[in-house]
Amino acid sequence: MDYNSMLNPVVRDMKPSGIRKFFSIAEEMDDVISLGVGEPDFKTPWHVREAGINSLRSGKTRYTANAGLKRLREEISEYMYRRFDLKYSVPQVMVTVGGSEAIDLCIRSVVSPGDEVIIPEPCFVCYDPITRMSGGIPVPLETKVENCFKITPEELEAKITDKTKLLILPYPNNPTGAVMRREELERIAPVIERHNLFVLSDEIYAELTYGGSRHASIAEIDGMYDRTVVVGGFSKAYSMTGWRLGFACGPEPLISQMIKVHQYAIMCAPTTAQHAGIEAMRSGDEDILEMRGQYDMRRRFIVNAFNSIGLDCFEPEGAFYVFPSIKRSGLSSEDFCEKLIYSKRVAVVPGTAFGESGEGFVRVSYCYSIEHIKEAVSRIKDFLDEFGV
Repeated sequence: MDYNSMLNPVVRDMKPSGIRKFFSIAEEMDDVISLGVGEPDFKTPWHVREAGINSLRSGKTRYTANAGLKRLREEISEYMYRRFDLKYSVPQVMVTVGGSEAIDLCIRSVVSPGDEVIIPEPCFVCYDPITRMSGGIPVPLETKVENCFKITPEELEAKITDKTKLLILPYPNNPTGAVMRREELERIAPVIERHNLFVLSDEIYAELTYGGSRHASIAEIDGMYDRTVVVGGFSKAYSMTGWRLGFACGPEPLISQMIKVHQYAIMCAPTTAQHAGIEAMRSGDEDILEMRGQYDMRRRFIVNAFNSIGLDCFEPEGAFYVFPSIKRSGLSSEDFCEKLIYSKRVAVVPGTAFGESGEGFVRVSYCYSIEHIKEAVSRIKDFLDEFGV
């Protein structure tokens, strides 16, 4: 059978995730230090795990409502107001299987064939393929290190056409760690409003924002609330990656359509995870504070470490990644990562996994212990010395 002729050409021609490639190589090798996967090294807080366990003990193992447990949606609504001053009623909130599903649901519910979607790059790997699978046209907006990987009004305006429908706003950013502060969001908001664009604001790293100012959502900015879906989740803030729990908040007319797609594709998020999520939202603020403090210390350490070995490193203001430049090595991002893992057993991710504008950079996660990071940087220094960099 000619399977190629049977397959959806959009899916057939889709590249596998560049992140997982190096993760898979590392899995098959001994003595590898992996700084590649963005997964917290903290255990899910015990009181959250206990809530999940207790839900199983009491036999709460049935489907929930498609949109999620009402109690969890109420807690998410309260959390969004408490932490970010955003008011959402329960019908404006839905629970998803991780933040990734919320992104998928939003794009599929908004984008029609031929619609253009502006995607700032470098960025998380799923936006482009989901847009293509929805029949949309991805329009990369290349951010620059000299602008701290942020969007400027002029750059945004230059990418908009009469076919543009959606702007994806991925801040705090994976892989760069860039953050759009309130005053910077206020500068792009008039462009969005003038062209009547919708915004998908991926705020999965909202709680991991460093410095004196708290995270700001574009939904807070005048004129943006009614045209924005905010995506959040439990994986990064509460170290709950394997629980697969996320959420979306936004205008009820759009959330209701996203729930409809979710009905047919998924049914509901895992019931046990939802009960754990209630506890996380209700009593997890101190857990966030403790983990964020640890990440902040590692952030400062790893930026200094890379700069000290001669790899220029932009100082991130959010998430748990750094994006050092490897241009002085003379190697492509892909070659650098391959040579590094095979010669020094250190796994990092090529910047091109996050868009072509990531060439000349690598993504390094610092959600690992200081000892782990120290040894990795030492091996990278040896690698650079051997190559005469």
